[in-house]
Amino acid sequence: MEKLFGKKNTAILISGRGSNLRSLVKYSKTKKSLIRIVLVVSNNFNAKGLDYADRSKINNVVIKYSNRKSFEDRLLKLLKKNNVDLICLAGFMKILSGSFIRKFNKPILNIHPSFLPKYKGLNTHKRAIQNQDKYSGATVHIVNDKLDSGKIILQKKVKILKSDSEKSLQKKVLKIEHKLYPKAIIRFLASH
Repeated sequence: MEKLFGKKNTAILISGRGSNLRSLVKYSKTKKSLIRIVLVVSNNFNAKGLDYADRSKINNVVIKYSNRKSFEDRLLKLLKKNNVDLICLAGFMKILSGSFIRKFNKPILNIHPSFLPKYKGLNTHKRAIQNQDKYSGATVHIVNDKLDSGKIILQKKVKILKSDSEKSLQKKVLKIEHKLYPKAIIRFLASH
C-alpha cells in the first residue's frame, strides 16, 4: 500500500511550448496528486516550457541533442541524481532508444495526439483530416522500444467536424490532453 502514499519523483521531457507541462504542474500541486515534479528536461534551448518551469521554480535543464547516445547518457545521469521514479514525455520530439528504456528501468509515459493505434508518429491531425476520419483523440501510453506502441493507459475521442482544419483539430485535441494526462497518471500509479 505504501506506494500510493509516497509521491513519485517525476521528470517531464519537453521540446516546445510546454502546455502539457503546465497541466501536469497544476495537477502536481493538487491534494490528490501522486507526483512531485523534480525536473524538466528539454532538447531545445528555445522551448517556451522552460520559462514556465523557471517561473514554477522547478529545476530545469537543456541537454543539447548532438547524438542520441550522448544525450541519453547525460539524461540518465541527471535522472539518477534527481532520484526520478517516473518520466512523462510532454511534447518531447525525440525518440528514446530501447537501450535507454531498459537502463532507466522505471515507467515512462507519453501523451500522443491521436487515438492510437491510428497515426503513430508525426502529422497526426493532418493525416486524420486527409483520411476524412469522423474522430481523432489523444492517448496516454507506456513507452516501449516501438514508436507510439506501448500499452495504452487512457484515451479520449474528439469529433472531427467538416469545418475542422489541422489547427482547429490540434486545439481540440490539446484541450483534452490537458485533462487526460493527469487522469492517466492517477490510473497508472494506482495500479502499479
